[in-house]
Amino acid sequence: MLCARLTNARFVTMDPDRPLAHELGIWRGRIVGLDEAVGALPAREVIDLGGATVLPGFVDAHVHLAWTGFKENTVSIAGLRRADEVLAVVADTVIRTSEPGGWVTLAGYDQRALGRHLTAAELDKAAHGRKVFLLHDSGHGCVVSTAVLDLLPAGVPHTDGLLVEAAMGAARALRLPHSQRELAEAIGRAARTCLAEGVTACAEAGVGGALFGHSPVELGAYQLAHDEGLLPLRVQLMVSADRLRTVAAHRGDGIPRALDLGLRTGFGGDRLSLGALKIWTDGGMMARTAALTDPYEGLDHTGQLQDDPEALTALIVDGHRAGWQLAVHAIGDRAADLALDAVEHAQRHWPRPAARHRVEHAGLIRPDQLPRFARLGLSAVVQPSFLRYFGDDYAAVMGERRAPWLYRGRSFLDHGIPLVSSSDRPVADGSPLRAVQFMVERASASGRVIGPDEGVTVDEALHACTLAAARACHWEDTLGSLTPGKRADLVVLGDDPRAVDPSRIGDIEVVGTWVDGALVSGGPFT
Repeated sequence: MLCARLTNARFVTMDPDRPLAHELGIWRGRIVGLDEAVGALPAREVIDLGGATVLPGFVDAHVHLAWTGFKENTVSIAGLRRADEVLAVVADTVIRTSEPGGWVTLAGYDQRALGRHLTAAELDKAAHGRKVFLLHDSGHGCVVSTAVLDLLPAGVPHTDGLLVEAAMGAARALRLPHSQRELAEAIGRAARTCLAEGVTACAEAGVGGALFGHSPVELGAYQLAHDEGLLPLRVQLMVSADRLRTVAAHRGDGIPRALDLGLRTGFGGDRLSLGALKIWTDGGMMARTAALTDPYEGLDHTGQLQDDPEALTALIVDGHRAGWQLAVHAIGDRAADLALDAVEHAQRHWPRPAARHRVEHAGLIRPDQLPRFARLGLSAVVQPSFLRYFGDDYAAVMGERRAPWLYRGRSFLDHGIPLVSSSDRPVADGSPLRAVQFMVERASASGRVIGPDEGVTVDEALHACTLAAARACHWEDTLGSLTPGKRADLVVLGDDPRAVDPSRIGDIEVVGTWVDGALVSGGPFT
């Protein structure tokens, strides 16, 4: 007997061998058949979906759950456009939330809205001696008060209280770690938000590290969340590469650096597992720290790498040799050059053709870099929402020649490069449906179309956030399509993304979300 049979729906399976169906059977959390294979079978529950459209649960291949959960409960200055408005919020937050000598953290800082960066001296006027930390929306910088600067180790660089990349990491380290309980609750909040938008599985993009980590025992917080029922979706954890250490493994293993006990990609279960090794090679375009070959328009610099090129190359090679799938953060084209060179060197000397290494963001990829991506078997894990929300700014700082290369779509597909959609939540909107719309339209908030030749079809965009995203996480055997034998993770929609005008896709309602055959968000259905 089936556990459930879902009827009266348009199942868009994303399986080329059976693209459409109208009934789906579930047994013990798995899809066991479609249409005639299940129509006559008895079921404990028969659910009429009223003609709705059903897709595989969306897979978000690059997300920050703990950061998302914390941000949801943090005072935000997003949208404020004057320094005095920001400082008024800081002062109010200091009065309401901080003990003498305590920390005051605010989210939503972005110098572009203000036209300049705030300074430590300005924060001091509102801080009353407190340690104030304004986190940049990109996650690649912060502005802090003098009380924080006074605690930093000697030699940490800053510009009037602005710290970026590793310097920001030094400031973050002063107030960490968060407790596992705090982390588990934040992760749970973010997970519920994901489910409401149809996301049933995601890859957490870097635990335990200096830039984006929250605790040296952060993985344990995910286990706690899982054990206490706070993690109702599948999560794959990318481990920050700065958690690797030199090990004295057997010479024949060829492993110079490893996570303790040799843990690597693939360890864990179907709900919580280790994913790729996350390696940051550059910063972010919002913070103007993405590493470019040529300067930013109107600026006299080209961004920055996270470390010496030799050190970054060695880290990529060592991660490859240790058996990890690599997720290399490379936004600028200079960072992409480094990633391509390092992966090519690693594959030439220690071939692992099935490694499925990834480039996270691939924000500015030159035409000459595309064939190398394809030859090395790299996936491009892009964030379509960046085009909508940051596209006007990015196009301006890239200039007319480079703007069409931003967050490509069509060129990746035409070169045979797997195109993977993701959100980078909470940096930008996490809705997969809006990501689909933006991949097709490539329109910024002002309506400017950025790289019109890079647009993809709706079907290709849906593939990017289902089956392609599952494959990038080595989940394609169990997720990404409504195929018999796979997990019954699915999302019920109020309309068919393939049938409406692309401008309406992002507004389609997510009616319900199932994980392992159980309704975990939305509904009820009868």
